[in-house]
Amino acid sequence: MTTKDRILDAAAKLFYAQGVRAVSVDAVAAKAGITKRTLYYHFRSKDDLIAAYLAGRDQPNLALFKRWFAEAEGNVAQRVEAIFRQLAQSARHPRWKGCGFLRTSAELAEFPGHPALVAGRAHKKNVEDWLCAEIGDRRTARQILLLMDGAFSAVLLHRDPDYLETAGQAAARLIDPQASARSPT
Repeated sequence: MTTKDRILDAAAKLFYAQGVRAVSVDAVAAKAGITKRTLYYHFRSKDDLIAAYLAGRDQPNLALFKRWFAEAEGNVAQRVEAIFRQLAQSARHPRWKGCGFLRTSAELAEFPGHPALVAGRAHKKNVEDWLCAEIGDRRTARQILLLMDGAFSAVLLHRDPDYLETAGQAAARLIDPQASARSPT
């Protein structure tokens, strides 16, 4: 593993667990087993490190959604609903802290041009584009993404992963209005 990869791995663990504002550059350097000077050799600023952390999560997260979709049985609506069920299962893990993209966006909301927000917007756009390709409708893909992001927030507030499953049922109904007859309430 390269030094840059070690830094990103340490940052990802710390930022996801504690939040980007709570974690110092010193803490990331210590976890990576390097000096702060070495960290700054690879990243100009903490802001750049945060953006790189999020950019590094984009494709793995999207690949996970694609895998869950591909492994699910049934029509498109049922397969989209399966993504939400998988997310609910993940949310039941004690270390689950929600969507790192949304949490970082909330922490940095007063800085709309922050490079991490640019990375977060790019990720959400990539998910929307993929959903649109699978569903064949941009508006529905956007509605599903809104359901997903809203469910992430509700689960964090209530500590109840069932919100993700309920959102998945709503997403399935957006694609196939008959899905409500198949989904448990």
